[in-house]
Amino acid sequence: MMRIAAAAILLSGAAPLAAQDHQSHGARQSNGAAQPSTTDEKSTPDQGSMDHRSMDHRQNAEQKPAETHGVMKHGQMNHDAAPAPSAPPPARAFDGPRHAADAIWGERAMAGSRTQLARENGGMTTGVLMVERLEARIVSGEGAMLWDIQGWYGGDLNRVFIKSEGEGELGVSVEDAEIQLLYSRAIGPFFDLQTGAKLDLEPETRSHLVLGVQGLAPYMWHVDAALFLSDRGDLTARGEGEYDQKITQQLILQPRAELELAAQDIPERDLGAGLTKLETGLRLRYEITREFAPYIGVGYETSLGETADIARAQGRGTDGLAFLAGIRAWF
Repeated sequence: MMRIAAAAILLSGAAPLAAQDHQSHGARQSNGAAQPSTTDEKSTPDQGSMDHRSMDHRQNAEQKPAETHGVMKHGQMNHDAAPAPSAPPPARAFDGPRHAADAIWGERAMAGSRTQLARENGGMTTGVLMVERLEARIVSGEGAMLWDIQGWYGGDLNRVFIKSEGEGELGVSVEDAEIQLLYSRAIGPFFDLQTGAKLDLEPETRSHLVLGVQGLAPYMWHVDAALFLSDRGDLTARGEGEYDQKITQQLILQPRAELELAAQDIPERDLGAGLTKLETGLRLRYEITREFAPYIGVGYETSLGETADIARAQGRGTDGLAFLAGIRAWF
């Protein structure tokens, strides 16, 4: 019995030693000396027996920094750039030639090069003759003809324009014809201011002073508008616009509109004050080359206001539909 009691005492003393945490062996110093534990073993819970479901893991997520980038009030921040220095540039900035290339190639050689560069970028003198419309028409079963031609010569700022328009019965007579001589001055990247003289050849000879604008309006509309003051004091105006809609690189559809008006009655021209005529058209052309394109189309013309009343009183029609074919070319 004494031996059994002694064996039981030895086993009870070995059990706590086996239950010790062997992880503490890794905390020894390199010299092998044991370090006393300063942590109360009772204050360190056994992780194996801890109930993690009862722990509040939202604590860290709810902790917000003093200020985050998302809530910063950038509107109150001063983003203004630092003021530019008011001191003059250093004197060395003006040393040497006006153009840096002169120091390498020589002032005389570069002067000629700059002159040629300016000429090639719009400073040269050129000329163009544009046949906008040269067409035959069928109106109410009868043949008619029309032309609209203009040409210019000059540079990128100053040009001389010649314009001519007219219409009449095909192969019979000319009913309306005019010619203009204009000085054109560029007033912007897309528009020219034009002034000069216009001479009516038919139905009667009459001269006019001209003031107008011509150029490229927004959405790529080509516009031409002018005021005419005749030698008899009659003031009239005309405006036209056209747009090139490319269907393919060579097939182009062009809508066109023209509006005329008079500031007063002109009995000898059968015109009343106000809007006098509206002409619209649609032309489909095929550019065989960029310089030459035949076309077909349809046009509609109508008298307006008091001018239409005068036409009715004289027994004439006020509107008409025309089928047309012609060519457009430039040289």
